[in-house]
Amino acid sequence: MPSSIFDTSAPHGEASRLVAFSGNTIDRQSEFRSEDELPKAMAEESARFFAITGDRLIMRAEGEATPVGLLEKRELDKFHPELRDTILLGRTEEGEALLAVHCLIQADNLPEPYKAIDARSVYRQLLMDQKTLGAYAQANSLVQWARSNRHCGRCGSAMTAEAGGYRRKCSACGHAVFPRTDPVVIMMVIDEENRRCLMGRSPHFPEGMYSCLAGFVEPGETIEDAVRRETLEESGIRVGRVRYHASQPWPIPHSLMIGMIGEALSDEITYDSRELEDCRWFSVEETEAMLATSLGDAAKTPPPGAIAHRLMRDWIDWPRTS
Repeated sequence: MPSSIFDTSAPHGEASRLVAFSGNTIDRQSEFRSEDELPKAMAEESARFFAITGDRLIMRAEGEATPVGLLEKRELDKFHPELRDTILLGRTEEGEALLAVHCLIQADNLPEPYKAIDARSVYRQLLMDQKTLGAYAQANSLVQWARSNRHCGRCGSAMTAEAGGYRRKCSACGHAVFPRTDPVVIMMVIDEENRRCLMGRSPHFPEGMYSCLAGFVEPGETIEDAVRRETLEESGIRVGRVRYHASQPWPIPHSLMIGMIGEALSDEITYDSRELEDCRWFSVEETEAMLATSLGDAAKTPPPGAIAHRLMRDWIDWPRTS
């Protein structure tokens, strides 16, 4: 009898390193964030900034060259940056300070040669190397969190940034908030006996695209039970054994995708039409063919770099012994 995925080693030692937004090597220096570190870093000539307007990154796009997403401070003034809410991300391996700042300029009003590009397009179009893309994930998540916490959730007064932007404190009652990360399970549910996997189609997907089921972890719930609950709710399939496979920072706006593999205990699908347009089983051969068309307008799966793509690929490539 072939060995089970739930009892054997994965094809990769750390599959999380093979997804987009996971290459961040910044030294965050979170234990040494004194109040003078931010202004010191901002004053350094070598400092570089992720400038974000709304949920888009401002990039310098000159001619045919790859757009540049890390800008110099002298470039920021034209974007009306909210400098008092600047966030110190940390330092590169070379010691350069990396920062993030939200800008008030509207994307449509950017001067040449700047463009505002959303996070999905940045990674899908390979506009950054993996280290910079990972740092951008940190930057966008923190900027969106800060924008959502301008006022105190207890008394409504203004919040001010502290600890280099990693803490926001109420100016009236002293209530403090810290950066949030929302855990999301994304699962490859498999029927090992028949060598098939469960995937669904969301109404907002491009025509013909399917992906792994996913959902937020709820309060008081383990990751494993979130996999079981979400799968049952969305597809009617009961799940038994569950194993972790990989994770992916997802800065849209500040989630952590937790890639799991689940064992199907039933096979009759009754999907939730409020969540899914379709849900069905796919054979290894069907999944392989879909992965071969994962780019462009006719893509049948999420692109390389997406954790769903990684789960599909690794399910197919998983070593199996008799």
